[in-house]
Amino acid sequence: MSIKIMIVEDEGLFRDMLQVALAERDGLEVVGAVGDGVSAIRMARELKPEVIIMDIELGGDPNGIEAGMAIREEDPDVGIVLLSLHSDKEYLSMVPPENSGGWSYLLKKSVANLEALTRAVEGAASGFMVLDPALVSSLRPRPKTRLEALTARQQQVLELMAQGYNNPAIAENLHLGVKSVENYINAIYQQLAITQSEPIHPRVKAVLTYLQDSRAS
Repeated sequence: MSIKIMIVEDEGLFRDMLQVALAERDGLEVVGAVGDGVSAIRMARELKPEVIIMDIELGGDPNGIEAGMAIREEDPDVGIVLLSLHSDKEYLSMVPPENSGGWSYLLKKSVANLEALTRAVEGAASGFMVLDPALVSSLRPRPKTRLEALTARQQQVLELMAQGYNNPAIAENLHLGVKSVENYINAIYQQLAITQSEPIHPRVKAVLTYLQDSRAS
């Protein structure tokens, strides 16, 4: 079954481009598109999308983050992919950590990369947190954090997790076996003091920790 997507973008040309791009991907279906936050909240009630691709800067109130949070209050399972012109991890800090699963963050320039766009949509639909590849490549561990204590290979695995790669895709990228990737992920969880008993999914918690313990290079 296809993932039902709603687009919220105030620039008509970019909104149309998104619809065309998404139409090329199997398993994704655009069910609606609007240009402002108020219409987004109303249409989300009517269409019940599984994922909303939401521009942060909508040119009015509410902005994309505020509209997304309002929609998630009514439907906590809907995924939100935030779009921005600017690479700034602080945008995601506006989302309460306990509700951070299902939020992805993508730069508008990355939409042309259909693989990155698809990972962001699928990750949000699955309740994960997915970050833009350019943002990930710009981040470095802060000194004296648990993140800094990860090995180079563990860092690579965590960076791919943050970009929405699943375990088989991580294995393919790093030329590892899937079991080896699972072992690395378990070691990352242990190093970052993440347990399965937490209310937040461990994969989401790992990406959150990655964001919090990183700084722009």
